[in-house]
Amino acid sequence: MPLTFANPDEELTIKKVGGNPEVKKHLENLGFVVGGTVRVISQIAGNVIVNVKESRVAISQEMAQKIMV
Repeated sequence: MPLTFANPDEELTIKKVGGNPEVKKHLENLGFVVGGTVRVISQIAGNVIVNVKESRVAISQEMAQKIMV
């Protein structure tokens, strides 16, 4: 399921990162790698704040839909 459907405060494993190569590289640089863990902190107007690799990252709904957990 896409990261946008994840419940807040649930730790999930990243299964797939989609998008074009540029988007994939950007998400990888932020810490969204296959096999990594991610925890949704909150969702505001579709945008998602997550904990990934011991840091908080805010991503748009469009980007969050490319991350499968």
